[in-house]
Amino acid sequence: MILGVTGGIASGKSMVCDYFAELGAEVVSADQLAREVVRPGSATLAQIVARFGDTILTMQGELNRPRLAAVIFADPQARRDLNGITHPAIAQHADEKLKALRQRHPPLILYEAPLLFEAGADKRVDKILVITIEPEAQRQRLMARDEIDSREAERRIHSQMSQREKVARADYLIDNSGAQEETQRQVERLYAQIVDTGKAAE
Repeated sequence: MILGVTGGIASGKSMVCDYFAELGAEVVSADQLAREVVRPGSATLAQIVARFGDTILTMQGELNRPRLAAVIFADPQARRDLNGITHPAIAQHADEKLKALRQRHPPLILYEAPLLFEAGADKRVDKILVITIEPEAQRQRLMARDEIDSREAERRIHSQMSQREKVARADYLIDNSGAQEETQRQVERLYAQIVDTGKAAE
């Protein structure tokens, strides 16, 4: 099974995927694929520069992600333009990775994608797990992680699909509002449930 993992910004998606990986799941991260498709010299990076200018590059010619983030979170059209450039490249890369993993038959494959629904990537997974978090915990974690103020954190949170909309489309939920140990226990229970169900279906 390929389980799509998504949730709001700073909800703890990567941490949850790390817990699954410790149990034996294989993880494909859309964020990691996004980094790979914008490497210096890539056609995708050239398209981004053509749209946003070379000020979004570092001195080494790499994508300056914090600078680009500041632009796209402040401008919905800029965000749509960026997604229009990167999503097709990420989708192709993801399909290749997931196809190769399927052939190895791991107990579970995770596709971690912050914009799983927005990018239409929910069509390439079998089930969907949404990581939920209390709004105040999300805001505090985002401020600490990205070193931004409360106003900027709120803007970034509200730039994405709401948690309520994602929950409505989920097959499974994990609440990451509390202690990491509780989140880990939820992961262990869900992993056992999915793997046992898969074995029973064989």
